[in-house]
Amino acid sequence: MGFEWLALAMFVGFFFILMSGYPVAFSFAGTAIIFGSIGTLVGAFDPSRLLLLPNIWFGTMSNFTLLAIPFFVFLGAVLEKSGLAEELLETIGILFGSLRGGLALAVIFVGTVLAAATGVVAATVIVMGIVSLPVMLRYGYDKQLAAGVIIAAGTLAQLIPPSLVLLVLSDQLGVSVGDLFLGALIPGLMLSAAYALYVVVLAFFQPSVAPALPLETRQMTRLALALRVVKVVIPPLVVIFAVLGSIFFGIATPTEAGAVGAVGACVLAAFNRRLTWSLISAASHSTAVVTTVVLMILFCSSFFSLVFDGLGGKTLITELLVNLPGGKIAFLIVSNIVIFILGVFLEFIEICFIAMPLLVPAAQQLGIDMVWFGVVMAINLQTAFISPPVGFSLFYLQSVAPSSVRTIDIHKSAIPFMALQVAVLLLVMMFPQTVRWLVELSAQPVLSK
Repeated sequence: MGFEWLALAMFVGFFFILMSGYPVAFSFAGTAIIFGSIGTLVGAFDPSRLLLLPNIWFGTMSNFTLLAIPFFVFLGAVLEKSGLAEELLETIGILFGSLRGGLALAVIFVGTVLAAATGVVAATVIVMGIVSLPVMLRYGYDKQLAAGVIIAAGTLAQLIPPSLVLLVLSDQLGVSVGDLFLGALIPGLMLSAAYALYVVVLAFFQPSVAPALPLETRQMTRLALALRVVKVVIPPLVVIFAVLGSIFFGIATPTEAGAVGAVGACVLAAFNRRLTWSLISAASHSTAVVTTVVLMILFCSSFFSLVFDGLGGKTLITELLVNLPGGKIAFLIVSNIVIFILGVFLEFIEICFIAMPLLVPAAQQLGIDMVWFGVVMAINLQTAFISPPVGFSLFYLQSVAPSSVRTIDIHKSAIPFMALQVAVLLLVMMFPQTVRWLVELSAQPVLSK
């Protein structure tokens, strides 16, 4: 076996340091320094391999696709901090208010729209939690249904393009961002539709858990409502279609489309007389924080990966995964279990840089479609993100929930939506065409021109 045991010890040591609460980036770097030094002393690691790091880092910084991350984060921050997302939710709530479960359907619709506009889970969950949870409780909604809808709909930003998860995954999987966006679109809409269907069925059989809004709360003339829809709903949808359409039809790269979206968000804020220096400053600060975290983890994970590979770890893991009894099926089962467990405890960025470099070589050797594999992993990550007891979306909502909504209510609320996500995950795994159809369609001459 040689010194591969040292690579395994390195991986275990990394998780031990990470779980102690040490920052992820420094956990990567610290573990690499410690085990790289041990490997050098025992003759298992050639320190000259570290000369590759500058080339790896400069190669990362020259990756034009990663530039899309700050643009999409900025777009979402402007929509959130300008109050446009809040107005969107209120308007859709009035539109759907006459239906049983109408407010919950409004949350799902707006969650889908914001997912396609921001790609940031925390912002979506927190905004909808602040705006819609007190309203749903005020009008008699069941606590667990109200919390569950917000958690599930807000976490759609993990999957629906232009998701940051997909942007990072495309880099790790070595596939086109546009293909991954196209591949994730139908599964993302399947999840949204599954949530809506669940709400409709539940409201039909148990009207008390999701009542319609009282008539007096939705007193608004048709003309006033139409004008509000034109002002509040249509413009964000135009920006979203401009961003995603330009990517899907090959008019712009994801980075160029992200820049258009960022400018479009500023135009919307200006149109509503909310484009102020404080708004730009706050949105820029949020963007800088997220982008810096991503890059710091990327640099330090590259260092970790270089040392881990030098100790023979990647080769060992790839051989184990490729030679699992059951071939592709066994590999997919193990991969999904590993990603789900990691997703309960870690952020998606950390998982992409920890697990994907180990899974991708084995998936490629087994001949698995990498776009489909990436979408499956993204759905899995989304499921883990709302999983009790430590799913991140649960804590995002808990941070803004009224005192009447207990922690146990929030955790229980996620369970039926987890079941829906698992069902969609199985459907996507059994019917890969749900991912491949739009990708193949985009390759046709009509769309590729």
